[in-house]
Amino acid sequence: MASIEEAAPTRGGASPGPTLAQRAGAYVVVTKPRIIELLLVTALPTMFLAAGGWPRLATAIAVVVGGALAAAGANTLNSVYDRDIDAVMRRTAHRPMVSGVISPLAGITWGVTLSVGSVIVLAVFTNVLAAALAIVAIVFYVFGYTIWLKRRTPQNIVWGGAAGCMPVLIAWAAVTGSLTWAPLVLFFIIFLWTPPHYWPLSLRYRDDYAQARVPMLPVVADQRVVARHIVVYSWLLVAASLALIPLAPMGWVYVAAAVMLGAIFLAEAYALRARVNRGSDDPRPMRLFHWSITYLALLFLAVGLDPFVA
Repeated sequence: MASIEEAAPTRGGASPGPTLAQRAGAYVVVTKPRIIELLLVTALPTMFLAAGGWPRLATAIAVVVGGALAAAGANTLNSVYDRDIDAVMRRTAHRPMVSGVISPLAGITWGVTLSVGSVIVLAVFTNVLAAALAIVAIVFYVFGYTIWLKRRTPQNIVWGGAAGCMPVLIAWAAVTGSLTWAPLVLFFIIFLWTPPHYWPLSLRYRDDYAQARVPMLPVVADQRVVARHIVVYSWLLVAASLALIPLAPMGWVYVAAAVMLGAIFLAEAYALRARVNRGSDDPRPMRLFHWSITYLALLFLAVGLDPFVA
């Protein structure tokens, strides 16, 4: 399918603008579907753990729909605010808010509508606690991370990443109506996972962030410092993943997964640091970036499977 920038020109040479299908696709793009998928990968297994097996179907559907709407709304509002940054970064220069396919007012309207819809779905079909946590997640991501932290501190992704941890709290609250130590540990697993996941990407696109004047850690610090931080957070991540074992408590499926996946994560983090310390022009940071996504998916798969295995 043609991209939203590839509408065929008219005889006079002027573009007729995007088609209805292309415009609809643009409204999907600004919600950043891949991020939504990653958030749901953590929320779904959390419901199985909270329920000790199968959660109520209606609750599971509400969490998936409400969670997806919350993430989509927050991501859309992020796209609106960051359109100036996206315009000067190569990997984001063709996003719909930059190309003008979606106007800022339309983007705000779309983002707010999705956000309100998420809260209504969670409040009506789960409980008030889950809906309140969704509000916190949306507000913090838009105002805390996007507007305040991202452009002001190299710790932006560390503290701003807390918004991406909220789906596990929402999922647990939707199933149980309360919060315990287990979902809080799941929260911190994702919180500690975010820096070693995102900093390799920032290393790869350091010049883009520098041009956009976004003070990501790789922009303001030497690569060796960044690599050292990645190793430290990787150790903290593995420690948090193991802390879930006595607190949930977890069985052998999760224990085996946490140990093996954690060992691979540490090996990849140390390999990245070794390449940086050797002064490699291409430390291959995307290798750790892609592995980190696989790590989180498999770890939470183990979280979801564990209640079904004696």
